[in-house]
Amino acid sequence: MSVEPPTLAPPREAGEPAPAPQPAPVRSSLRALRPLVLRLHFYAGVFIAPFLLVAAVTGLLYAGSFQAEKIVYADQLRVPVGKTELPISQQVAAARKAHPEGTISAVRPSPEAGATTRVLLTGVAGVAEGHTLAVFVDPYTGKVRGALESYGSTGALPLRTWIDELHRDLHLGETGRLYSELAASWLWVISGGGLLLWFGRRRALRKLRGTSGRRRTLGLHGTVGAWAAAGLFFLSATGLTWSTYAGASIEDLRTSLSQTTPSITATVEEHAKHSSSTAGTEGMAGMDMGTSTSATTDVGLDAVLRTARSHGLSNPVEIVPPADSGSAYVVKQVQRSWPEKQDAIAIDPASGKVTDTLRFADYPVLAKLTRWGIDGHTGILFGLANQIVLAALTLALILLIVWGYRMWWLRGRGSAFGRPIPRGAWSRVSPYVLVPCAAAIAVLGYFVPLLGIPLAAFLAVDVVLGEIAHRRGRRTYG
Repeated sequence: MSVEPPTLAPPREAGEPAPAPQPAPVRSSLRALRPLVLRLHFYAGVFIAPFLLVAAVTGLLYAGSFQAEKIVYADQLRVPVGKTELPISQQVAAARKAHPEGTISAVRPSPEAGATTRVLLTGVAGVAEGHTLAVFVDPYTGKVRGALESYGSTGALPLRTWIDELHRDLHLGETGRLYSELAASWLWVISGGGLLLWFGRRRALRKLRGTSGRRRTLGLHGTVGAWAAAGLFFLSATGLTWSTYAGASIEDLRTSLSQTTPSITATVEEHAKHSSSTAGTEGMAGMDMGTSTSATTDVGLDAVLRTARSHGLSNPVEIVPPADSGSAYVVKQVQRSWPEKQDAIAIDPASGKVTDTLRFADYPVLAKLTRWGIDGHTGILFGLANQIVLAALTLALILLIVWGYRMWWLRGRGSAFGRPIPRGAWSRVSPYVLVPCAAAIAVLGYFVPLLGIPLAAFLAVDVVLGEIAHRRGRRTYG
């Protein structure tokens, strides 16, 4: 078979304009994005890494706080196992005798053999707003083992609460939460950019054996980052779900999709119509002392707990008393480790009948994913194994940041500490790639403002520095 010679383009006449350049293939345009990703990774690594470092160190402390809590508060949390447990009403009565202050907001019966019962009180002097005073009662003897300030649905005690608030807002309140949202907003960007850069390098440049200096540091940084990337993505995404600004956007999205977390109805209209205000007050007073009153006013805690058990609500559970004469008892499962127990029922305090039921199995998909994501992020979902993985991820992030700054230092030449990445890469990217990327980043920055605002600041600073370098004749191009 004959092969035709290649066709040559005819020579251009003098003065004839050059043919229009053909658009670059998509592959080369994507490859041209690498210097842009590298520059973004550099800026974010230098300026956002301090916030990530604080989040990682405090997150490492929080991962260990669960086990530390069990040791520090062992006297309040554990008791010798007895033969039989006292009725829950007697345990509550013992707690109220020792601590008559405040009002009962919830009761958590002993969830397992050897664990104490918690009676949670609100309105107690000296207890922070939004916190409760947890009174610990021996379920076998009724002896009060102590009282500690408690916070949140997981019942965090003072040590874990302090570390939790340090990680969340540095004890600075709502203003301090911006630091953690900034870290969560950029963690996935830095991790994703590093992952693209790592796998974009030739295999020979990714080897650690036989290397030293900056190349070895780069190898360690890239290898650990590649292995930890999935976990860091998870921490970033789940951290944003309950942040201030991005969290509000996520909540709006869930609302628009009818994927919000459902709540149980605790109103008992019939009870409110047929009960006088005096009867309601007597029922609350009887419940508050941990004893049952007459059947026409309040069936009591013991009957409520039996009803909950008969409807499949196994330990651990929390009993929330009626808020007023028109409200029901709410009994809900509070186990957030796998498999999660989050079922709840409402019980009429006058008749003892179940007025509403809410099963975790009936939650919308996004509500379940949010619940699992938050519990995984906080180290609850898989218990000790979950906490060990969190500790490993936070330790990996600390090392990545340290190695990143070391590479920045080693990158300097002479007096040029931290020599920046060369400029001009964006001009080689096809508009068909650059414009959609810019549009996607703009939309994302709108919904995640602590990503968008710093990114705009990075661009502004970069333009200014580039113009200064240009005027001094020192602009470098990559």
